[in-house]
Amino acid sequence: MLKTHSCGELNRAHIGTQVTLAGWVDRRRDHGGLIFIDLRDREGIVQVVFNPATSKSCHQTANEMRSEYVVSINGRVALRPPGTENTKLPSGEVEVIAENTAILNPAKTPPFYINEDVEVEESLRLRYRYLDLRRPRMQQNLLLRYRVVKFMRHFLDARGFVEVETPILIKSTPVGARDYLVPSRLYPGKFYALPQSPQQLKQLLMVAGIEKYFQIARCFRDEDTRADRQPEFTQLDLEMSFVEEEDILELIEALFTSMVETVKPDLQLIKPFPRLSYAEAMERYGTDKPDLRFGLEIGDLSDIAAQTSFSVFRSAIAKGGKVKGISMPGGANYTRSQLEELNKLVQGLGAEGLLTVSLGTAAGNLDDLTVAMVKSVAAKFLTLDQVKAMAKRLGARLGDLLLIVAAKPELVATVLGELRQEMGYRLKLADSGRLAFAFVVDFPLFKPGEKKGQWTPMHHPFTAPKDKDVSLLDTAPEKVGGKHYDVVCNGYELGGGSLRIYTSQMQRKLFSLLGYSTKQVDELFGHLLEAFDYGAPPHGGIALGIDRVVMLLAGEGTIREVIAFPKNQSAADLTLNAPSPVTEEQLAELHLRLREE
Repeated sequence: MLKTHSCGELNRAHIGTQVTLAGWVDRRRDHGGLIFIDLRDREGIVQVVFNPATSKSCHQTANEMRSEYVVSINGRVALRPPGTENTKLPSGEVEVIAENTAILNPAKTPPFYINEDVEVEESLRLRYRYLDLRRPRMQQNLLLRYRVVKFMRHFLDARGFVEVETPILIKSTPVGARDYLVPSRLYPGKFYALPQSPQQLKQLLMVAGIEKYFQIARCFRDEDTRADRQPEFTQLDLEMSFVEEEDILELIEALFTSMVETVKPDLQLIKPFPRLSYAEAMERYGTDKPDLRFGLEIGDLSDIAAQTSFSVFRSAIAKGGKVKGISMPGGANYTRSQLEELNKLVQGLGAEGLLTVSLGTAAGNLDDLTVAMVKSVAAKFLTLDQVKAMAKRLGARLGDLLLIVAAKPELVATVLGELRQEMGYRLKLADSGRLAFAFVVDFPLFKPGEKKGQWTPMHHPFTAPKDKDVSLLDTAPEKVGGKHYDVVCNGYELGGGSLRIYTSQMQRKLFSLLGYSTKQVDELFGHLLEAFDYGAPPHGGIALGIDRVVMLLAGEGTIREVIAFPKNQSAADLTLNAPSPVTEEQLAELHLRLREE
């Protein structure tokens, strides 16, 4: 090899050792007689000294070096002179006295600083991603991702799981987002699809008797990107036979707990993981992926609001709506422009407006609240006792600000859920050094579709109904619970799973309720139903988003920061300039012709 040691590994124990290093010039400093460079590789940085008294040719070569040149250094490790140590570096007590050196490859000036963690416009970073990945923060993110995946494999291997790869070219079945389609050259007019997940394949593996399967699976969904979503992503996919829901939840809690304590022990972990029903999560937090690092729980004020003379409240309740709110600590000092900003936020989410009630400007006991202290456009429609009752319901004190929304129940939950998250961010209530995992359970099996009387699966159509609710499938589908569970952390859904349907009769029943004809079921899912008839075991599993897990562990705000070559917010690959046109010859070979828009 062209190197005997890594830059970051050198320390006092190597003093006097002859070493050969190779890497990139991080910084170069010419002090007249002596030239210093900081040499960087994946493991860290070490200072190299070029002294003309030691080697004139080395010193001349160092004079040509510039930032990001790829160089090789041979020399002796020495202790730095007293007072020149760099305590920020593991190698900061030593330096290498260069005796031989070579420039392996010069470099153009990069379009942004690599040796400084400065803000760089994302499109520029993605255009030159290979340079962006040289930056220490990005290298640490990729190494963290590697350690997370390595831990998952070892953890599951120790518990009897077998890693099985499943195909990337599969059949298109409409059970989620839009598929990415791949035309077949050998079968004109027919297409493969890229898997949105290995869902049906892992169920077939259970029929095959594998019993405990996992895979670090690549998945593809043609949907709009966002901070925690990419067109292609990676998930830990696993499935188990002869299990109940609690077996899977216990496995996942043990996986996350031991993983965090092993690969990121500096992070605080709240354990054991709390369990929230879907209904409880929506009632208290307005979302099924709540951030539990802070309170600001939503309170139902409908009973109090119904007794007021405020027409907005009374009208909403009369139409079957709800009046709910949260208390913002110390928010009574918000200015008019700040309150208007919050009002526009909730209007952007679909609500008609936000009612704010200020509880005085100084902190104190709620019992000391007077009429004069209450500031609100609805103040004249609310008695002091009603204001106090609302404040107590929301856990408020003097100096706080009540944020109240009146609308349809689903809209109230959505708006206050988003508002709660925004307030937690603004008030810095969510400690970035803490992970608050939770399981959300007891989901409904269905949710209303776009058309009246139509149903869509809350999770996917392979989720089993709760045993006690099977009799309701024909009479009251909206009351049927599903054996579905999610694991959430810090406001993100990290994964979802369920116990599966494993008989063809029940699976056909679910497809029928979802509006599929018998012919459609046989064409799209006949392979799975036939497999069930050959003895499918009870089984269940879960899929965990590795990108989101690493994003949280790394303290990043988007999964693009923990993926080597991500797509941008418009689903474009700026490094390779994809998607891109193909030739007429390629299209003809695939029996395709582009339609003019």
